[in-house]
Amino acid sequence: MTWALDLDGVVWRGDVVLPASPEAIAALRAAGERVVFLTNNSALTIEDYVAKLADMGVPARAEDVLTSAQAAARLLEPGQTALVCAGPGVDQALSERGVRTVRHGRADAVVVGWHRDFDYDRLTAAADAVLTGARLIGTNDDATYPTPDGVLPGGGAILAAVAYAASAVPLVAGKPNEPMAALVAERVGRVSVMVGDRPSTDGLMAKRLGARFALVLSGVTGPEDAGTVDPAPDQVAGDLSALVALHHPD
Repeated sequence: MTWALDLDGVVWRGDVVLPASPEAIAALRAAGERVVFLTNNSALTIEDYVAKLADMGVPARAEDVLTSAQAAARLLEPGQTALVCAGPGVDQALSERGVRTVRHGRADAVVVGWHRDFDYDRLTAAADAVLTGARLIGTNDDATYPTPDGVLPGGGAILAAVAYAASAVPLVAGKPNEPMAALVAERVGRVSVMVGDRPSTDGLMAKRLGARFALVLSGVTGPEDAGTVDPAPDQVAGDLSALVALHHPD
């Protein structure tokens, strides 16, 4: 059985590990389950994600981590040029795909992802490239993401600014869209359980993958909303530890 775990709101919130998440992942692995991580946050490189997991007590290999940056990179062909309005994770994924990356000028596509240094100059460069013929690709369209300090604007907020400025409709690569599903099918195969905190991404991703959707309430969805979300989860638990205890009580 393969479990696919979201990261933000499931394993950690920002730079703070969620209680007992490492122990829960260890319990799954000890029971013979495969664990992979699917994240819409495209900011970090794969090595950074592996290191962050390790720092939080979760050993992982590079092949265990699948990101929306990788899904977005699959939408371009080697030799094409992408204007990057995103973080290092997008640069890495595009470079590994054989795509040339630029920060301004003409391009075959503009790839937008979450990054803290988004500003007016980046907005202008991205919108100009789209207005002169580039496709607009978003790594994800999540409006927010959870942190220890509360819910902050997500990659979708940045994507919306570029799309509005360029009067364009973006193609979104990350959960729950087909590019991410194709990446999972190629790299992982069948997923049995998709664990996430956001029904609009993780829940719909579970449906697309033919997996059970396990909703945890440690991220953007709270207990007051759990009974009304769409799609309805197959299971609800307070956090990953409580969820794993339901499956592996010992």
